Amino acid sequence: MSSMVASLQLRRISHRFPVSHHCSLKLHSILSSPNEDLPIEPLTKPQLKTLVLHNYTHGKFTNLIQNVVASPPVLLTACQNLASPFRPALAPTRFSIEATAQELIENRFDVAACCVTLNPSSKTGSPLVLPNLKLKVVVEAIRMVLEIVYDERFVTFCYGGRVGMGRHTALRYLENSVENPSWWFTVSFKHHRFEHFHVERLCSIIERKVNDEVLIHLIKRLFECKALVIELGGDCLGRGFPQEGALCAILMNVYFDGFDKEIQEMRLKENRENLELDPKMVTGPGLDSDVFYKPVKVYAVRYLDEILVATSGSKLLAMELKMGVVKSLELGLGLRVDKVNTTIHSAVSEKIEFLGMELQAVPPSVLRPPMSEKAIRARKKYLRQKEVRLLELRNARERNRRKLGLKIFGHVYKKIKQSNGFKFDFSIENEVREIFRSWADEVVQDFLGNVDECQEWHRSLSAGDFLQLRHIRNQLPAELVDAYDKFQGQVDKHLNPIKARKAIEEEARRAMEEEEEKYAKGTVEDLTSLCVKVDAPVIQIRKAVKLVGFTNHMGRPRPIEFLAALEDADIIKWYAGIARRWLDFFCCCHNFKTVKTIVSYHLRFSCILTLAEKHESTKREVIKHFTKDLKVYDMNGNHEVHFPSEREVKMMGDRNLSDPKPVDGALSLAIVRLASDEPPTHCIAHFCDKTTTIFYRVHLLQNSSNVNLLDKGKWVKGMGVIHEGLNRKCLPLCADHLHDLYMGRITLQDIDCSCCVDVE
Repeated sequence: MSSMVASLQLRRISHRFPVSHHCSLKLHSILSSPNEDLPIEPLTKPQLKTLVLHNYTHGKFTNLIQNVVASPPVLLTACQNLASPFRPALAPTRFSIEATAQELIENRFDVAACCVTLNPSSKTGSPLVLPNLKLKVVVEAIRMVLEIVYDERFVTFCYGGRVGMGRHTALRYLENSVENPSWWFTVSFKHHRFEHFHVERLCSIIERKVNDEVLIHLIKRLFECKALVIELGGDCLGRGFPQEGALCAILMNVYFDGFDKEIQEMRLKENRENLELDPKMVTGPGLDSDVFYKPVKVYAVRYLDEILVATSGSKLLAMELKMGVVKSLELGLGLRVDKVNTTIHSAVSEKIEFLGMELQAVPPSVLRPPMSEKAIRARKKYLRQKEVRLLELRNARERNRRKLGLKIFGHVYKKIKQSNGFKFDFSIENEVREIFRSWADEVVQDFLGNVDECQEWHRSLSAGDFLQLRHIRNQLPAELVDAYDKFQGQVDKHLNPIKARKAIEEEARRAMEEEEEKYAKGTVEDLTSLCVKVDAPVIQIRKAVKLVGFTNHMGRPRPIEFLAALEDADIIKWYAGIARRWLDFFCCCHNFKTVKTIVSYHLRFSCILTLAEKHESTKREVIKHFTKDLKVYDMNGNHEVHFPSEREVKMMGDRNLSDPKPVDGALSLAIVRLASDEPPTHCIAHFCDKTTTIFYRVHLLQNSSNVNLLDKGKWVKGMGVIHEGLNRKCLPLCADHLHDLYMGRITLQDIDCSCCVDVE
């Protein structure tokens, strides 16, 4: 009976939401026999979507915890998401998935028992509450379900916490879609957390779409136990820090969804008001037809708690938008906006900071500048060199053919003399004939492609011939005259250079017209349009480089002393992780060349100097041993290059869209291997079963450098901070996950930091 009900339910779901046959069979096995002893397999995204939509009735999703989240395949899928993508083998879990599912079904899952509190190293700091691996799996399962429920309902300018909607996607939208911005502003929040009032409002928003008291109670318990913490106005969201939960991003998008829709209504209202003005009125009778019609537009981008609103209208319109945005955030969402720093800026004359970048409106020629005279000369020189090389290759080919032809003729002549005729053991006449035919065809094609040679032969074959005279033609046979006329027709057809010269002249004229049209179009665009330029904050980057210790007070590379306790390969990996993350994060910037210079010079030579200080040698000796590319040897004696090579850095540019994490998490973290021998234990990376681990102690930048985070003059603006609860803690890690952590493949969120230990 249950199997029949499940089939009917699946038929109804498939009718409303078409899915594949495999998904239907998989879901049928989950619904019809949940208690049978069958091997548990993770679900694909279509299968999970089908399972969630199965619980959609009367405009709401019901019983998502008991029917979806508590399903063992869904929990196993969450485990697969938490496992490192670079180490795909999923080890046996350290807790029972079936027992966890039963706890969720019976509503006796204890959130507080799955939380671990880490006390700060200083007396004034606040404790850090971290979920264990079991709670992380449940939170990830909830995140997957809420993503299916809400992701397609978010507005288009909502970025962060969504698949394919990362930082680079938001910046690419600003670069390609925002036209003629005149005024813009970013919303700055005062530093505060989600309190009880915000959590209640968030749960009321979720209840509009989800009818599940168990889910609402579980979310409230996560906030009460501080397993989930949402901080606005800080620098921790979207950076991979352990104090940020994986569920925070989608909950924040759900909380801001009403605000996003209000912004969307503002945009549509402005567009409707501007569409009432007919563009034909601008170019009517008696008016200049070259007047450009620019409708006023409003643009918005929100990445988690970072909000940018831009307009191509007047400053008065920008002020009205700002008042509406601040009112909606304060009264509608109950958030504390920093009105002093939420100011309107001129898009043309001022830079504005957003998503860790600097934005400014510039003419298109700034982003796509024309070639300079030096570049034009270099290009012409390159084309001339290319023609010379092609001519040399053609001459060499003809010379080799002549040598080969002479060898063939010499061989044939020798055989004729020795055998009194063509008597060979094997026949090569067809092969030789084919070779000479191909050579002849190439020679003819090259000859017909040369206009000057064709003109010379046409002149010699058609000018001054006595057969052109009428009284001579009348005395000759008609067959001879016809043959001559046909011959002249073929000469004119193949050797007359007039058509070829006309084609060449037409091509040159067309190229010149296109160049003039392109120049005129570029000039008009520079005078009439503006686009967004994205720059890396060079001043902040140089300040961070100096704060960490890559450079001295004069801006020259220097060694970092506390890294001398690491192995040579680990030192290089630490620098390489920062370098690669920096290059990935800023690859979409217009001044990316400056970032590449900082990586290639400051970081590379700081690493070389650190290795030199560790081994008490000179810089030249280190370069001689490791080379400038900082090559190291693996266990098998093979070369490994972790730091980007100079050639690789030089060839880097704009890459595919991604959601890179800021590099400051790697800057402010260093892990040093312990000298003591600790008993072997499991690696604390998610679902790693290796016991060949080594203990590494965490050293945070703000503690080792004695820098006060509240002192804005010394700390880098916008640079995130890892919670000091992890300072001096020890992490047992295997060699593979330590390598991934150094290289930036995983973050502290991919490690079960609740299992860290205190070692004196």
